[in-house]
Amino acid sequence: MDLYSYHLSIERQLSPNTVASYGAEAAAFREFLGGNPATCSADDVDAYLRSRSKDLSKRSQAHVLSALRSYFDFLILEGERKDNPCDMLEAPKLGRYLPEVLSVEEVTAILESVPAVKPGDLRDRAILEVLYGCGLRVSEACGLLISHVYAKEGFVRIVGKGDKERLVPIGTPALEALAAWLEVRPEPAAPEFSDYAFLNLRGRPLSRVSVFNMVKDRAMLAGVHKEISPHTFRHSFATHLVENGADLRVVQEMLGHESILTTEIYTHIDSRTWQKEVLEHHPRR
Repeated sequence: MDLYSYHLSIERQLSPNTVASYGAEAAAFREFLGGNPATCSADDVDAYLRSRSKDLSKRSQAHVLSALRSYFDFLILEGERKDNPCDMLEAPKLGRYLPEVLSVEEVTAILESVPAVKPGDLRDRAILEVLYGCGLRVSEACGLLISHVYAKEGFVRIVGKGDKERLVPIGTPALEALAAWLEVRPEPAAPEFSDYAFLNLRGRPLSRVSVFNMVKDRAMLAGVHKEISPHTFRHSFATHLVENGADLRVVQEMLGHESILTTEIYTHIDSRTWQKEVLEHHPRR
């Protein structure tokens, strides 16, 4: 398993979150199997997927299958197997995935419901402003460095998936919220944490889980009862930009997507907006 993690992180250069997720799925399958994965069959993999199908969505099932396919590819590279049993299995049909999106009014309600009093409140407001103002992934927000915030120029430098860097514009509301938080930010618990923008009250970098929980709590207190996560702010950011006329290629660059197709999925527009665009711009209108 250590060699597999090394293969994922060094040779395939996957993100730490993907490495951890794929490693956990491989370990869970090995425990279920109770035998040597080098000799298991497609039926064994199918039995494992069926045992988890009641607890997982189709998208999660597809993720598990992808993780196991990666693990068996690794075993083939190591000479432990000659075939990949996952090749005999079909992934669940996912269809078009459109996550929850907040309206501008709902975003505003969540942001303005955070009181600017205690240090924890100022930090939460700054995180929410940055998530929505820059369209960051939760891991990117947690890893944001103070030295990567260029307030005068109005940009932040983000290190995204695969250690790819991009510059993202940051507006006045997010900059002001971030500045207010940095004034009361606690002393870092260790020198290596000194450049992290967001620390917990013990002076250590925030975890993804803590931001997930904070977002859910703040939405509930604001009276927004949708099932949301930090990614909801990222999706809302992109959706609102496109609805207000932003070019899809620009949004793609800001989100850090390699393919424009990914951006199209994450930035759906309601049918009435599309209808209006077509009717106003068609030469035979």
